Amino acid sequence: MIKRVRHFVLTLLTFIFYSWGFHAHKTINRTAVFLLPPELSSFFIKYIDEIEERSVSADKRRYVDSTEAIKHYIDVDLYGENPFDAIPTYWLQAKQKYTEDTLNERGVLPWVIYWEYKKLVNAMDSGSVEAVVRHASDLGHYVADACVPLHTTSNYNGQLTHQEGIHALWETHIPKSYSGDYEYYIGKVVHLPNPLKFSWILVKESHTLVDSTLSLEKQLSENYKEDGKFRFKYKNGQAGREYTSEYVNDYNIALDGMVERRMQRAIKALASFWYSAWVEAGMPDLSKLKATGQRNTFDKRGDESPKRIHE
Repeated sequence: MIKRVRHFVLTLLTFIFYSWGFHAHKTINRTAVFLLPPELSSFFIKYIDEIEERSVSADKRRYVDSTEAIKHYIDVDLYGENPFDAIPTYWLQAKQKYTEDTLNERGVLPWVIYWEYKKLVNAMDSGSVEAVVRHASDLGHYVADACVPLHTTSNYNGQLTHQEGIHALWETHIPKSYSGDYEYYIGKVVHLPNPLKFSWILVKESHTLVDSTLSLEKQLSENYKEDGKFRFKYKNGQAGREYTSEYVNDYNIALDGMVERRMQRAIKALASFWYSAWVEAGMPDLSKLKATGQRNTFDKRGDESPKRIHE
């Protein structure tokens, strides 16, 4: 029990400080709208500012919802040498094999993506404007997280290899510095015949990049003096340190476009999830959905339980 509590506290602290930066999440949600076909994009464009703003709601919920942090990652490396052969794709089978407590301790990201997708299907079919916007936005957050290598490993911040800070370096400092130059015209959406399996594909792609994500930063760091890697800063009267712009630039060069490619992957994947949810809902005319006037309450509560959506 003590181990589980300690793991939860460390996980919560990690994701308070280390998640795709707000800038990246907002860029992914907003850009995905423009990949949608006209019959669907008209609704999303109407609410694009809200979809962009709510892309970070899942991060904000971590402060008030103790069950939120585990939704943003999965520690694949804790499942052995061949984790993707070991972990059952479907939740009920995985729970029978490992127990729900074990799955929660190691993160549930790919299943959360699927559960959020099914909520969006239901919202498009018989929900409200607010429900569609909320679930579309949250789905965007989790899909984006699945495209980050460090969201798939227990060494999420390099703490096991003396590389503390690499999480924010990869997914916050680099996108914030260079995403304005990224190419976002990445083709049309595709229909996802099996959204759950596609969630696992995203996680597997990201996990294959963990070693290079860590090793390239390690090699770079060994060639840097401390004062070239970090600079001191003062915020709210307290001294701290942050990566220098030179170090961020050199790590970005070493990654050879990895962050841009993963952002591109997240954008197209998200648009494809939205499109597939709409198709599964029967291609409804979303302009006929009613507004409930409760839009401002969404960020103040956690998601409803996904227990009835398991596949």
